[in-house]
Amino acid sequence: MFTATIHFNQHRECILRDLTADVDGPVPIEIEEVRNGSVTFVLRAGEHADAFQTALEAAEHVEYVARLDDVNLLVTKPSCGAYSAIYRNHGTLRRSNTVRGRHREYNVLVFRRDDLKAIIDDLEGFGTVTLGKLETFTETTESPLTDRQREVVVEALARGYYEWPRRINNEDLAEELGISRATLHEHLRRAEKKLLTMGLTDESPLPAQTRPDLGVSHLPDGGPG
Repeated sequence: MFTATIHFNQHRECILRDLTADVDGPVPIEIEEVRNGSVTFVLRAGEHADAFQTALEAAEHVEYVARLDDVNLLVTKPSCGAYSAIYRNHGTLRRSNTVRGRHREYNVLVFRRDDLKAIIDDLEGFGTVTLGKLETFTETTESPLTDRQREVVVEALARGYYEWPRRINNEDLAEELGISRATLHEHLRRAEKKLLTMGLTDESPLPAQTRPDLGVSHLPDGGPG
């Protein structure tokens, strides 16, 4: 199992590209669900929340916009292709991902190197891809999760929430667990963060000679520009 940071320059038209082109830095996005060609995500808009909400509500293709609080928006819109490419090839988005103009940064968990190669091949069909970091995800004998977090994650795995396509959506999973959709997402986010932290013991990029040849170049230190 591997964790990978993928830097992707989107060539397709996308409303998020227009919204974030002139912001001061990358805007975090937390993916909630990819289903039937649409993606639902939390947009950490910060001081741009009002402007982003107005633009998203005015866009005919955006399916849903809700204000979660002063700085965060819940959005559902047709996927521009990247999220489908990741999930179709057995990848899972981890942590907060970011967008700024054409540039996206995705933190992905994959089980096999071939899955990562397939994700990159698909993304290269409509953008430019650079692999920033690839590390082996290691497990520890002691779980960092609370009993409730473990219960939610185990139920999500058992019912196919992390499969592609998903065998259960977030609303039905929350109903099965007897909790709200917001509570489900909170448990999953906290659990995923803890599990990912176990594997990310070294935040420095791996030397080029230790990474498999995936046909993509290494992004220099400093991240997206």
